[in-house]
Amino acid sequence: MKVSVLGAGSWGTALACLLASKGTATTLWARDDDKARTMETARENAAYLPGVLFPDSLTVTSNLEAASRASSLILAVPARAQRVVARATAPGPAQSFLCAAKGYEPETRQRMSEVLREELGELRGIAILAGPSHAEETARGIPTTVVVASHRDEVARHFQDLLMTPTFRVYTNEDVLGVETAASLKNVIAIAAGICDGLGFGDNTKGALLTRGLAEMARLGRALGANLETFYGLAGIGDLVTTCTSRHSRNRKVGELIARGYGVERAVRETGQACEGVETTQSALGIAQERGIELPITRQVSSVLFEGKDPRVGIEQLMTRDPKAESRV
Repeated sequence: MKVSVLGAGSWGTALACLLASKGTATTLWARDDDKARTMETARENAAYLPGVLFPDSLTVTSNLEAASRASSLILAVPARAQRVVARATAPGPAQSFLCAAKGYEPETRQRMSEVLREELGELRGIAILAGPSHAEETARGIPTTVVVASHRDEVARHFQDLLMTPTFRVYTNEDVLGVETAASLKNVIAIAAGICDGLGFGDNTKGALLTRGLAEMARLGRALGANLETFYGLAGIGDLVTTCTSRHSRNRKVGELIARGYGVERAVRETGQACEGVETTQSALGIAQERGIELPITRQVSSVLFEGKDPRVGIEQLMTRDPKAESRV
């Protein structure tokens, strides 16, 4: 079996190394010719995962057509690039596709599975990868557990078998909508967590934010038809806790920098990688507003990111909302 990972950021590189470490013939596609040649020669991705050496069965290329000839493809490019890359691979032989991006297509607000289904057709096997899984830890063999979601059980089990190692445990889930919604919105809550960190708030604040953030994620998911249980699993609370607390979290870092006075573009640039939560904030809020769903944390994050609101004012407005009874959703 030959597998290609499309996208040579930190997560794509980590997944390619994981597959190759099992002896799977793996190709890692990088968009930039020079970057691909450098990684192939140096046998590491020094920009994103320095010190993680490539296994012998990993090949790096910038030839997308050649990379697309694999039997299974993992798309690890940012959400906004998924459609273009998927379209370019469509004529190839691959029948199984795993999306490793989290978020919505900005222009259409479509989930990644919807984008891939449009571009690849109903006959292709499409799955979504989510869960608490920072590349920096996965690539170094630190125990990690994730979930693969697909409407087709055989597709989910295919990628489960493909990725499973003694340090990388994979569960399956049929609730694609719930997994995608949870995986997307947790990045918005992570930006809010970073803002709290940047303002110097403490554990009380973080605990409340994660709890009410989870309720907000589940509220949107349930309204769209997702299973509530999904939000208390790996794609929900598992990834939420990790992304809101970890030093590796790009979205949390963006929020922290913004609270310290950085503009959005500068904060994202400072992380050096894509921060899906920024665009997800607009998409999620738009989806919620169309359906009359209340997402107060997402609303305040959007105001801070795109309307210039002082983060302290946003926190104050969250704290002084009308009194309510606590509920899960």
